[in-house]
Amino acid sequence: MKTTSIFTKTKWKIDPFHSYIGFRVKHLKFSNLRGRFNEFDASIYTDGEDFMTARIDFWLNPASIYTADEKRDAHLKSVDFFDVEIFKVINFCANRYENSAEDGRYEMYGDLTIKGIKNEIKLEVIFSGIVRDPIGNDKAIFNIGGRMHRKDWELNWNAALETGGVLVSENIWIECEVQLIKQ
Repeated sequence: MKTTSIFTKTKWKIDPFHSYIGFRVKHLKFSNLRGRFNEFDASIYTDGEDFMTARIDFWLNPASIYTADEKRDAHLKSVDFFDVEIFKVINFCANRYENSAEDGRYEMYGDLTIKGIKNEIKLEVIFSGIVRDPIGNDKAIFNIGGRMHRKDWELNWNAALETGGVLVSENIWIECEVQLIKQ
């Protein structure tokens, strides 16, 4: 017997001009170094407009990293970090959602693949709602954040400091602002 969903599948597209995929990491133990990726996209489908049902396959180009320092960007693209000559894509596939609150907050779990290594991460999501922009597009607005331990993806490079500790912390904070356009 064939079953049909009572919900219409809705396709969403990332608005690259109004979205930010970034990170921050502790540098020299105390300051935050920030960066972003400039090339990204996703395949996103929901049941109706219910984002707790979202099927998300997100990818970005690690060679599009930008930290405002060309030498640092080149180092991050090298075999010490992302090895962009071999690994052309970083991928995240969401697989479950939990703890939905009335204020639009929830947790999104999924598999993050970097350098061919897949690990599950948890992201905190704030869904601000759906609004219509001035040219008639329905847009869903999100803030997404989380923490990852970079060594879990063999992003191991570091340098010891004379005063103790290391140059770059092992934790990376993911910071994203995303606008999706209803298709």
